Amino acid sequence: MIRSMTAFAREERQETWGQICWELRSVNHRYLDVCVRLPEDVRRLEATIRERIQQQLKRGKVDCTLYFQANTSYLQQWQLNTTLVQQLWNTIQEINTLTATHTTLNALDILRWPGVLETNSVDIEKVSEAILHHFEIALTQLIGHREREGTQLAALIAQRCNAIAEEVVQIRNELPLILQTQRERLQTRLTELIELDGERLEQEIVILAQKMDVAEELERIEAHLIEIRQALAQDQSVGRRLDFLAQELHREANTLSSKSNHIYTSRHALELKVLIEQMREQTQNIE
Repeated sequence: MIRSMTAFAREERQETWGQICWELRSVNHRYLDVCVRLPEDVRRLEATIRERIQQQLKRGKVDCTLYFQANTSYLQQWQLNTTLVQQLWNTIQEINTLTATHTTLNALDILRWPGVLETNSVDIEKVSEAILHHFEIALTQLIGHREREGTQLAALIAQRCNAIAEEVVQIRNELPLILQTQRERLQTRLTELIELDGERLEQEIVILAQKMDVAEELERIEAHLIEIRQALAQDQSVGRRLDFLAQELHREANTLSSKSNHIYTSRHALELKVLIEQMREQTQNIE
């Protein structure tokens, strides 16, 4: 399926420990260029994210940004370390037995002991799993956007191919009349300029007619159109190939224009250049 290189995706999720939000943007680029922006605590996920993008995308400049906001109300909740409290109490009883004393600690003394009161902390492993999971969702959205826009681009390119093919058909239909007109014009001019025998005059006319013959250029244009339609039907990255074929079409149109010595051919050559340039603008945005 044809894919565009321009797309955007956003995936947001609220968890008890905080909120994560992925934003993925891609624009056209000659190669695959990935930029990943992550909070410092999960920076180790960058290599995994890059690898997953490289498995799915072939071209385009892709910006991936993760926004993370911790839930402060969750983190500030106090938790009593009952295990530590029990250990403290057992230790006090053991000391009392060894020293034959009766030392006690009140609740405030116990609460002041380091580690008895704890606050919630973010489980980085759990957060990392959620980050990667929602990254996959965002990446799927991005690919879907690229495919939908790619379908539209493929339709536009196919339309330009049809329009170019129509121009070629019109040139072919008008070519006999154009060649006959040029032949008569050349014959008149050569007769006026030089005195040649009939056979030599005919040879000169044939040579000039061959120089203005555009049949070869029309055949190459038709061949390139076939290649473009075949590329559009392929299920792989074809953007560079389409761009190359558009350049070749443009070159043939330029040759056709330079050979043109008739208003009809010049008009069609100009229209071909416009259509090919429109096509080329679209191919440069295809993956």
